[in-house]
Amino acid sequence: MTDRRTFIRGAAAATLLRPGLAAAHVEAEPVVPTYDVPDEHLPQRVSIEHLDLRPDEIHVYPWEFALYWTLPDGQAIRYTVGVGRPGLYEEGEFYVGMKRRFPRWTPTPGMLRREPEVYEQYRDGVPGGLENPLGARALYLFQPGRGDTLLRIHGTHLPETLARAVSNGCARLINDQIVDFYDRVPIGTRVVLHPQPENFGLY
Repeated sequence: MTDRRTFIRGAAAATLLRPGLAAAHVEAEPVVPTYDVPDEHLPQRVSIEHLDLRPDEIHVYPWEFALYWTLPDGQAIRYTVGVGRPGLYEEGEFYVGMKRRFPRWTPTPGMLRREPEVYEQYRDGVPGGLENPLGARALYLFQPGRGDTLLRIHGTHLPETLARAVSNGCARLINDQIVDFYDRVPIGTRVVLHPQPENFGLY
């Protein structure tokens, strides 16, 4: 059985060596380190036959702090994620409308309204980088008729925020894992954010 640390490091190496990546991008972008996380927070290939999900979809189960990238034959890659705080998590069906490497981050109007003392200083945005709130990669969630929902699946350099309900609504993976995940997911992919239990986070 493949060691899970070997799995993620091998996947990251394959990404870096993939042909067609523009040399200018390689030189300009920061090198994404491998973060030290507990074994249970490493990506795992798992059976999801009991869930009866179609392949090539993204499913987030907030009470598990789990994101599943579904594969054929009832299999999936399970990533540990941080999710939205109670009251900020938005369930529903979405699709990946846009993808960005080292994206620029700008606080949403909701963030500025709820916590101006935190976010006002960033009103004009933060350049992309490893410590940017969106991390190394971001997938932008859209809905038909609504467009960009402002929800993201993105990276983070803060491993302590995994398996916690801490965000303003987005799902976050540690940076080296979002790099692996990002390369698997095409534009247009269906995304399901499953409901959050009523008492979620009240502990």
